[in-house]
Amino acid sequence: MAIWQLKNNYKQVKKLIFLIILVSFSCRLSCNTKKMQNRQVADGVQHSETISTIAFGSCNKHDLPQPLWKPILGEDPDLWIWLGDNVYGDTHDMSLLASKYEAQYNQEGYVNVRKDMDVIGIWDDHDYGINDGGVHYAMKEESQQLMLDFLDVPEEDERRKRKGAYAAYNFGEGDQKVKIYLLDARYHRDTLLKDGGNYIPNLEGTILGEEQWAWLEEEFKQSDARINIIASGIQFIAEDHPFEKWANFPNERERLMQLIADSGIASPLLLSGDRHIGEMAKAKLPNEKEIVEVTSSGLTHTWKEWRPEENRYRIVGDHVAELHYGLISIDWTKNRMELAIKGENNAQFLDLQVAF
Repeated sequence: MAIWQLKNNYKQVKKLIFLIILVSFSCRLSCNTKKMQNRQVADGVQHSETISTIAFGSCNKHDLPQPLWKPILGEDPDLWIWLGDNVYGDTHDMSLLASKYEAQYNQEGYVNVRKDMDVIGIWDDHDYGINDGGVHYAMKEESQQLMLDFLDVPEEDERRKRKGAYAAYNFGEGDQKVKIYLLDARYHRDTLLKDGGNYIPNLEGTILGEEQWAWLEEEFKQSDARINIIASGIQFIAEDHPFEKWANFPNERERLMQLIADSGIASPLLLSGDRHIGEMAKAKLPNEKEIVEVTSSGLTHTWKEWRPEENRYRIVGDHVAELHYGLISIDWTKNRMELAIKGENNAQFLDLQVAF
């Protein structure tokens, strides 16, 4: 048999194996006796219900204790947002990744979350499939479908067809509208540059890719929401630490801040994960208006012990290296949001009020 025929047969077998894995995983999710009748939240659709409480978090290992679902449920949120590393896949084996998603999907505490509130989310590197991964990860198309299955994204949803898992969600009516943008900082992200063990600025590469940039600009133009929440797996504002962040692509970071300023979207707020710590930061947009970022990264694990880390933009105390989740409480009568980093036993590590 000719070499090209062998290669072609291999590609066909590979596609067939993935389809079998995907169908099997989807069936297990839809047929499992523990599955609740979740409300499916569609990208780009206006959901009329007003939301006043949003919980969010990241960095969650399916096989570690998950003590935070109980206090999260106690907050009675309208919405849960996954900010990435929702499971730790770190593999090119899609059957392995699917099994980890399935275990998390049926984790007892998370089952109650799915039952009681809407769930949306975006990935970061470990659930994408490879540590610090980007555009060159070979299994990104297959991995995307597994994540969307985990999130109960409808089969007809636009996210199923896109090259990338980005999405926008609209909630509320009248003067109580919230719009949430989930940015995919993996699928199109160019190569990270290193000097020694630390990342250094890539002045030419992209994070979002031009198609996603065009989509985001259009979504900003269409927004009449009073609160606009922009989420990414990696931190937007931080510049000082040597790990993954938007500042590793400074032109991309500047482009985002300029787009937020130029668009005039009301009350923009940034959310991020990845760092295994929680913190709040504030920066000025090019129009001199301030923007706040809340990083919540530690649902099942954080740093082994607290240590100093510089962040020139940090506000509201220091960073948190205990298990935690993030919470946004919206007071529509007083036109203000309370942003919080919270933990077990009603612990409140960080708190900030922001007018809108």
